[in-house]
Amino acid sequence: MGENTSLMTVALAGLGTTAVLAFATWLASLARRDASLIDRVWSLCILAAAAMYFLLLPPQAGPRGLCMLLIATVWALRLSAFISWRNWGHGEDRRYRQIRERNQPNFGFKSLYLVFGLQAVLAWIVSAPFLAGMSSARELNMLDAAGIGLALFGVAFESIGDAQMARFKADAANRGKVMDRGLWRYTRHPNYFGEASVWWGVWLMAMAGAGWGGAWAAVSPVLMTVLLLKVSGVSLLEKDIAERRPAYRDYIARTNAFVPGPQRGKPR
Repeated sequence: MGENTSLMTVALAGLGTTAVLAFATWLASLARRDASLIDRVWSLCILAAAAMYFLLLPPQAGPRGLCMLLIATVWALRLSAFISWRNWGHGEDRRYRQIRERNQPNFGFKSLYLVFGLQAVLAWIVSAPFLAGMSSARELNMLDAAGIGLALFGVAFESIGDAQMARFKADAANRGKVMDRGLWRYTRHPNYFGEASVWWGVWLMAMAGAGWGGAWAAVSPVLMTVLLLKVSGVSLLEKDIAERRPAYRDYIARTNAFVPGPQRGKPR
């Protein structure tokens, strides 16, 4: 009971960390009138929770905990920097403007729980594998190696996909065209597939440390995959894109949505 209580205390400390960071971002969003600031900070919320677990769980965290924290750091800083760079000077993202319009009046206050509180809780749930993996003193093993490999593959895959799309958009000659080159030739969302790979890899490391006792932490990659496929990712972005951009309809017909694979047929 004592050990479980202690682990729950550490978990709640992680939730407190994500909540404080989200609250600070909410205050900044009021000044900037930009709720989409949370997108720049969300990965840092997960990193902050992982760092809190690492600090509060010595000596169990050990080498595995350090490896997990390093992966979280590389992933979070890269994603936060990329989103900040991509959105710099563009104001509030279209998705958040729509949320703002639907929740007037007093959206500023409502956003505290509709956007920032929700994102803090989601970040805490996604951080679950770090808590499970860092709470075990087991030595590193082959499952750790598989998890590290999958997570690093995911970081590289989404990074390459983001860089390829950024270069494509930077070329004025591509205005109005559909990006179907590089990794985007094999999946319509290489950034999302890479992201999901990161979290399944981190979960494998949790399983390597905690054994079947870490199975509960699968809530993290499952939640992330569902969000990417059905909520804030593929479904949301492609909801009306074929109507706005007819060429994208052909791209959908010949290119996998998520898991990379060969294209079907030729462009019409």
